Amino acid sequence: MKFNLIPVAHAQTIGSIVDTIIDFLDSIIPILFLIATIVFLWGIILFITSGGDEEKRKEGRQYIIFGLIGLFVMVAIWGIVNVLVDFFDFGGVIAPDLPDLPGRP
Repeated sequence: MKFNLIPVAHAQTIGSIVDTIIDFLDSIIPILFLIATIVFLWGIILFITSGGDEEKRKEGRQYIIFGLIGLFVMVAIWGIVNVLVDFFDFGGVIAPDLPDLPGRP
């Protein structure tokens, strides 16, 4: 008895693999922004509600810093990618002297 749970070959082109990766990242990035924002806000809540407990203030401060670092890194990478795309003119237009990707019309 043969079980084929995972298809062996999908006949995908490079373009379809790149499109799949881009779709995956497009769905994950907003979730990462949401998580970093929640961590930041949770740190603020812990810091404000510490009531003089230095340990809770320290924990809240760490959450605030981690949330800010996460947000900063994501925004910085997003900005760098956009600058590179604009600089190298990757706006979806393929130069006429370059061959098309296999499987693309």
